[in-house]
Amino acid sequence: QVQLVESGGGLVQTGDSLRLSCAASGGTFSNYAMAWFRQAPGKEREFVGTISRSGRTTSYVDSVRGRFTISRDNAKNTVFLQMNMLKPEDTAVYYCAGKRTTVAGTISQEYDSWGQGTQVTVSS
Repeated sequence: QVQLVESGGGLVQTGDSLRLSCAASGGTFSNYAMAWFRQAPGKEREFVGTISRSGRTTSYVDSVRGRFTISRDNAKNTVFLQMNMLKPEDTAVYYCAGKRTTVAGTISQEYDSWGQGTQVTVSS
């Protein structure tokens, strides 16, 4: 399993942008499909989006499609989440996750590597 460390969270205002990073170590990063999840206070962990091993395939939850973009740099063992037009309802702890497969899905239980999370707070 790879070890994952997220960074880039913070406090922003409605309409701002933020880019999260997730650095992987301890494994062959290019063997892993990656995903971002988020968890708001009092709510269950929610799928945000996923990216295939190669980076050619991405998918997103409807609430962020068109605003968020996942990308990866396999040479730098890093996956990114570019978040634009942020809204207060995007406030959550954001987690990156990895699964040793080509394309992964939306269910958190299928991922076996997780980061510690980074807080994103969007003020209105």
